[in-house]
Amino acid sequence: MCAPFWSTPLSTRVALNMRSTVTQTHPIPMNAPNRTRSVFLVGFMGAGKTSVGLLLGQRLGWRFVDLDRQIEARVGKTVANIFRELGEAGFRKMETEALQKLLDALNDGDPTVIALGGGAFIQPANRELLENARARVIYLDAPIDELRRRLGEDDATRPLFLDAERFRMLYEERQPLYRIAPYRVQTAGKTVIEVAREIESLLGEG
Repeated sequence: MCAPFWSTPLSTRVALNMRSTVTQTHPIPMNAPNRTRSVFLVGFMGAGKTSVGLLLGQRLGWRFVDLDRQIEARVGKTVANIFRELGEAGFRKMETEALQKLLDALNDGDPTVIALGGGAFIQPANRELLENARARVIYLDAPIDELRRRLGEDDATRPLFLDAERFRMLYEERQPLYRIAPYRVQTAGKTVIEVAREIESLLGEG
């Protein structure tokens, strides 16, 4: 049996602090060219992508992939260390390469829920890859104050979190780009399981 999604600290924080509203209610079409079912969760750090993705995968019986964790496993370093050693540009290059490999693997793989890092969908190259693959993308949204509460006031594992003013600026800069995603789930105040159920309905799986 899979470990419960609330077993990680981030999942616990998010489970206590989410409430969700889906902006589009018709099911997401599942007839894209890629031969397996998949969905990509995007949004700012603290939006619940990993927590929701883990539970959604468990409920659907789909594989779950966190792209940041996949990059860390491949290079043997944390995202924070990659940022320190190579800078953001170096990390973004790795991220795009990892996303391309993942999309290629999805063509013949199992149904998959994918959580992208907070900055992944902001990069034009990544959005182009997802668009060309006709990937199903859902933006998990939340107010900035709630995002900081979920993350705590000192999360050294997230390179772009520690400076509160930069955090706010990034949030405001990224909102218009996140909203390019065809589906948006407003997550303020609801539990992870409630958000997962709404995504299941969007996917036509609930």
